[in-house]
Amino acid sequence: MKFQNFNIFSLLVVITLLPSSTLAQMRALHTAATGMAAQETNVNTISNNIANLGTTAYKKRRAEFESLLYETIQEAGARSSGDSQYSVGLQIGSGSKISSVRKNFTQGSPQVTNNPFDLMINGDGFFGVMHPSNQIYYTRDGSFNVDNQGQIVNSNGNKLMPVVVVPPNTINVSISENGQIEAYIRNQTEPVNLGQIPVYTFVNPVGLKSIGKNLLEPSQSSGAPISNIAGESNAGIIQQGFLEASNVSVMNEMTGLIKAQRSYEMNSKVMRIADEMLQTINNIR
Repeated sequence: MKFQNFNIFSLLVVITLLPSSTLAQMRALHTAATGMAAQETNVNTISNNIANLGTTAYKKRRAEFESLLYETIQEAGARSSGDSQYSVGLQIGSGSKISSVRKNFTQGSPQVTNNPFDLMINGDGFFGVMHPSNQIYYTRDGSFNVDNQGQIVNSNGNKLMPVVVVPPNTINVSISENGQIEAYIRNQTEPVNLGQIPVYTFVNPVGLKSIGKNLLEPSQSSGAPISNIAGESNAGIIQQGFLEASNVSVMNEMTGLIKAQRSYEMNSKVMRIADEMLQTINNIR
């Protein structure tokens, strides 16, 4: 706003008659801007969900909103006169923001692959994989395979934990629902026990930190990993020859996208109207 062109009378009119209105319009600009910024983050979250529609075991994210600080102009219960009180207070909000982006760990639908090294956790829990840096990460993506040393690894070469080595001349591998691994070797009648795959759970899985490549790492919020036998202690069972699909619903995401777009448009309209009202005040001569 440019007040230098005002004459004294006009300036007095603005100061004495419209100061609260002017402040209200300035507040409206800021409030609408916070709404637009929040919806931009919401659209980014929805966009990421849609982009990962085909990602194995991807868990959709949901943006959560919270209101910003309120200015209390009039307290509820304050005296309105000598013998009466205000029954309703007067507070003016300052907008909204995204408080968090929450992961939704609902089960994705099973996809049959018939690959003996494709594994799906039906229920709660995660597989543990070891990064080349010796850091252990956790994942719901059970698309494993065997490397040139016979070790079971994921698509990025991270070893399944604990390390499992499939012997040479193995003709079939059987993995039970509790994670027990047996290898059937050519010219041997009895299978060889290769160990057991644990299922890791967390007190607060929503607190896990995403690092990309379908991997998660623990945080102070998630708590430490708890190793379980699959199917016990609330851990899910392991299903061989299946992969878990993304739990993203295209219909829900498109509905959310339309709502976010409408909200963004409405906030931009508020900014335009507030700007026009400020221009009206600025044009007083």
